[in-house]
Amino acid sequence: MIAKRAEEITPFIVMDVLEKACEMEGQGIHIIHLEVGEPDFDTPACIKKAACKALDEGHTHYTHSLGLFKLRETICEYYFNTYNVSIDPGQLVICSGTSPAMFVMFAALLEKGDQVIISDPHYACYPNFIKFMQGEPVTVSVYEDDGFQYRPEAIAEKMTTKTKAIFINSPSNPTGNLLSESRMQAIAQFSPYIISDEIYHGLVYEGQEHSILEFTDKAFVLNGFSKLYAMTGLRLGYLIAPKPFIRPMQKIQQNFFISANSMVQMAGIAAINEAGNDVQGMKAIYNKRRQYMIRRLKEMGFGITVEPTGAFYVFANAKHISNNSYQLAFDILEKAHVGVTPGIAFGENGEGYLRFSYANSMENIAEGMNRLENYLHTIESHQV
Repeated sequence: MIAKRAEEITPFIVMDVLEKACEMEGQGIHIIHLEVGEPDFDTPACIKKAACKALDEGHTHYTHSLGLFKLRETICEYYFNTYNVSIDPGQLVICSGTSPAMFVMFAALLEKGDQVIISDPHYACYPNFIKFMQGEPVTVSVYEDDGFQYRPEAIAEKMTTKTKAIFINSPSNPTGNLLSESRMQAIAQFSPYIISDEIYHGLVYEGQEHSILEFTDKAFVLNGFSKLYAMTGLRLGYLIAPKPFIRPMQKIQQNFFISANSMVQMAGIAAINEAGNDVQGMKAIYNKRRQYMIRRLKEMGFGITVEPTGAFYVFANAKHISNNSYQLAFDILEKAHVGVTPGIAFGENGEGYLRFSYANSMENIAEGMNRLENYLHTIESHQV
């Protein structure tokens, strides 16, 4: 008998699209991948060099369960220099990516029946983490004409005595939009804990991202190296938390994960200290792709009321084509050979939208847009 918690986990729909695309590629079909949120850039040379050096120097053993002190200290310095917030290294847990960090956090935070408020649409995995720890995700709809930002009054309407935390993600996956400073300040005033997923911080092209720690210390911050430093396969993330939670989370880490990879932690130090110019170069290229993709999608009739200014996603309204985004995404894949992610993957309020990732070369994005345009012309001709 399979455990109920395993049976109830929903599939990660973007992987359904990717796996179908891979099957088609196995048949010799050329696919343009705009579905996956993974940097297409190689990991910067200074990071790879530091990783190799760490291996040569014998960094192949367990570290402290909270992570290397030097890495934790470096992250604290980064947050002070970037956001002017003071963090103690004793407030950090280094993990093998932000997903284990989320597991550790919710394991320490939630009792059965505790509620966590999340936006709709939201990153697809959030509800599964909450449910796996016997919590209850409570959704608050956010809307295109409002830049997919939380409305504080809508959060207030969903709060109950069981509300344990409010989850924010800015810049956001799937929308690429930022929460404004004023709305973050308003959300920070709510009494439960605020969980802030800051994994796309640094990838902002207009405006300014803010850490929740600028506004409250009753917060958990999730961040890591995968997106900003193109280190997805190296699996390195971290959690900043109120000090009373550190020892409980440390015990969970010790039992379930022991410690993050020793060599990769050394590479993380190099990423923060040495890869600034590489990051700026990648950002400049992302921004050109962002501007191009938004322009092309608008010209094709997709709705983008508030242009996304962060991460590497465009969440485009496709309701004029279909209200079944899952079916539409697979139709585009099969007929145009372009992988896109259906909006329904990110919650009920994402239905009718498609997420496009510009974490691909400009050449591939241009080809993908051309194929999509031809697909739409074909649909229109059949409707006449």
